[in-house]
Amino acid sequence: MADRAVNAAPDILVVGGGNAALCAAISARRAGASVLILERAPKPYRGGNSRHTRNFRCMHAGPLGQLTDIYDEGEFFDDLIKVTGGKTDEALARLTIRRSESCYSWMQDNGVRFQPSLSGTLSLSRTNAFFLGGGKALVNAYYRTAAALGVEIVYDARVDHLEFDGRVRRVMATVDEQQITLCPRAVIVASGGFQADIDWLASAWGEAARNFLIRGTPYNRGEVLKDLLGQGIESVGDPTQCHAVAIDGRAPKYDGGIVTRLDCVPFSIVVNNAARRFYDEGEDVWPKRYAIWGRLVAAQPDQVGYAIIDAKSRELFMPSVFPPVTADTIEGLAGKMGLPAETLAKTVSEFNAACQDGPFQPTELDGLSTKGLNPPKTNWARPITEPPFFGYELRPGVTFTYLGLKVDDTAQVQGPDGPVVNLWAAGEIMAGSILGQGYLAGFGMAIGTVFGRLAGEGAADYVR
Repeated sequence: MADRAVNAAPDILVVGGGNAALCAAISARRAGASVLILERAPKPYRGGNSRHTRNFRCMHAGPLGQLTDIYDEGEFFDDLIKVTGGKTDEALARLTIRRSESCYSWMQDNGVRFQPSLSGTLSLSRTNAFFLGGGKALVNAYYRTAAALGVEIVYDARVDHLEFDGRVRRVMATVDEQQITLCPRAVIVASGGFQADIDWLASAWGEAARNFLIRGTPYNRGEVLKDLLGQGIESVGDPTQCHAVAIDGRAPKYDGGIVTRLDCVPFSIVVNNAARRFYDEGEDVWPKRYAIWGRLVAAQPDQVGYAIIDAKSRELFMPSVFPPVTADTIEGLAGKMGLPAETLAKTVSEFNAACQDGPFQPTELDGLSTKGLNPPKTNWARPITEPPFFGYELRPGVTFTYLGLKVDDTAQVQGPDGPVVNLWAAGEIMAGSILGQGYLAGFGMAIGTVFGRLAGEGAADYVR
């Protein structure tokens, strides 16, 4: 046995330690079940990708706490369809949307506090509720609540195998470098995707994936996902689809988090390493388009891009933790960034010539577009003329992958013969059921919260 005493026969075992896992554990414990959490990370790094988040997307019929105005089911669903191209399970998507409204007060009841939307976040005050203190504060609040309720929590705990023969019989895990065997009555898996396993990413994406950066935890390696899929559990989602954004190229390989994200794209031009533009930077408001830029950059030579802005756009966005490269001329900026100076100057000159006069509205679609330029820039197109000039190197930053476990509207996992009677899933490990491609800001946290609660409630009902 492990050096630490671990309850080998809890009512419910929760695998994972992020938002979805904690919502499941708290819900199950409040329903009267004994609950054990096995968190893969050490305590200082607990919380998975959730500790890097800032907000969750929330439906509301009127002003709700810090949320303003109305954001109804129809508008929310339309926003989701736009970013996914229709690749979603409509029933599960609408379930998530409808139940997100009640999550706001539930989160408050369990220790989460909210704040007004941050400046530079492009009109999210109506659609997204921001956590006071960010995702780390949310995770810490849930852990305090879980501990106060009597949930048992074990860190540095790797789940090696779930023994499945139509139901989960036993769970083998490694704690304190020793293997233990657990016999829970029900299991909730909320252990994330496989993005931190670079070899698995490369098998789906090709060798280009080795140039990707992983924004979140290095502990989401997909071990539980692979184990269950290997035993015939139904899968959903495409292994090449993921939440991937453009992040600062100076970010670390793992765990750079949200402070490395670059939100300057709508006010910039973005070029590849040949100093040529390749996509419309102003296609839509940033919360609906920021998550396509990881894939766009991944498709460029060497999986790299460069955002170029001038002085008048410097204060319009949340900056990266890293300062931009700065120069008094476009040619000087090109030299510092390793770009062909003549080509970059020509690209900027052609862009400037295609810009038109008109009102500039940085927080909404303003129709200030280029004319006769391919690709166009359809909003926020202003000439890049005012020195100093600034540049950021962009790299694909993967948040989580969409290949996952298929679930129903109770979060119950689907096996080869239908629902697995004592297995539920929540969070990124099942998000591919709803996100076929693309991403909507704050929606991952909504999925995790809604399905975490469903899983906890369903598992607790089962073990009664």
